[in-house]
Amino acid sequence: MAAKILVVEDDKIQARVTKDYLEASGYEVILAKDGKSAIKIAKTQPVDIILLDLVLPDMDGNDVSRWLKLDDDTKGIPIIMLTAKNSTLGKVDGLRAGADDYLLKPYNEVELTARIYASLRTKALQDELKEKNRNLEELLARVEILAITDPLTGLYNRRHFESIVENEFNLTARYKSPASCLMADVDHFKSVNDEKGHRAGDVILKEVAGIIKNCLRRVDIVARWGGEEFVILLPRTAREDTLRTASRILAAVSSHMFPGMDKPVTISMGVATIPAPSIDSAEKFIDAADAALYTAKSRGRNRIEVV
Repeated sequence: MAAKILVVEDDKIQARVTKDYLEASGYEVILAKDGKSAIKIAKTQPVDIILLDLVLPDMDGNDVSRWLKLDDDTKGIPIIMLTAKNSTLGKVDGLRAGADDYLLKPYNEVELTARIYASLRTKALQDELKEKNRNLEELLARVEILAITDPLTGLYNRRHFESIVENEFNLTARYKSPASCLMADVDHFKSVNDEKGHRAGDVILKEVAGIIKNCLRRVDIVARWGGEEFVILLPRTAREDTLRTASRILAAVSSHMFPGMDKPVTISMGVATIPAPSIDSAEKFIDAADAALYTAKSRGRNRIEVV
């Protein structure tokens, strides 16, 4: 695909000569007769390089360059400043305004082509570097997600949950607001693995994870604690509302038709709510919910127990 060059020149004859030469050299050319038109074109059309006359009828070429370099959409477009003024100060001003190169008028067409080629080559290298950086950022983002995600269920993993609950516990202590932690465990899961196989067990874990997530608010956090255990954090939630949420999860799981299962799958749940006199750390917060879960399992399973 031919590179697209924006030629900003108010002299119609010079603009036509430049356009004809560049098109004969294989470039696509757009003409602009003043600075405002040039800025509009650069912002609305894909442009690979700009040949910018220093003297324009409406604004100085340096001002045009500054506008283009301040805009995120156009700052990456190389600018070759064209001028009849052969002074060091003028060149310095143009470079400070953002011009990437400087060419005196009248210019040699071969030199013009060489400078365009050099600018496009530099731009291509910069674009390649930007693309590599973008790919690297995406890769790092994916790695970060993998580092905090349980690969089977897609929920947060235990390590990430522990960091979240630590922060939430500190906020609760500071602002005296309630929060609840729920531990959930799939009942008789070992029997499922023994009778149906580990693949069937994995399917159940994934579906239970989805059911729990669908029963929660966007601000709530659910993670796979390990094995067939899940842990849930309900920020700014008192015990009564927590029990309603837990009951909703319990009912949703027990009524769900799990593939390949000839009997219902149930879960047991333990609930702890803060503030509580005996819970003075995030670790004790989780331990309290875990103790309530143990009680639920010892009392027959498929039930909720509260600390």
